[in-house]
Amino acid sequence: MPALRTYHLFISHCWDYNDEYYRLIDYLKDTNNFNFKNFSVPEHDRLDTTTAKELRDALHNQIRPTHVVLILAGMYVNHRQWIQEEINIAKSLSKPIIAIKPWGNTLMPTVVQDCADEIVGWNTSSIVAAIRKVSL
Repeated sequence: MPALRTYHLFISHCWDYNDEYYRLIDYLKDTNNFNFKNFSVPEHDRLDTTTAKELRDALHNQIRPTHVVLILAGMYVNHRQWIQEEINIAKSLSKPIIAIKPWGNTLMPTVVQDCADEIVGWNTSSIVAAIRKVSL
């Protein structure tokens, strides 16, 4: 069997909702025949920045080596400033974006829908299939 590709992922999330972020990470880790490297910024491994510009630059450096950006869409409304910044960075780097609809919801913010290359529900196989489909 040939070596599996390792997908470089940036998962946009908010530390206030770490449960969803870590649930997604666990789902991806438990997926057979799927390897990934996580370029996200979890709360326990914060970026060493003090200004908004430093944070933007650091996020740009985190997103640059990735194949795809995943947006946990349910967080956008309450945390739009930095999630929007991550979307802008992804678009400036021509990174595909996958929007993941909130668990149990059918609605998501229009801005997230409009920027997404793929929109999927909270289903591991759908998320992995979308990553494989759009990854650079």
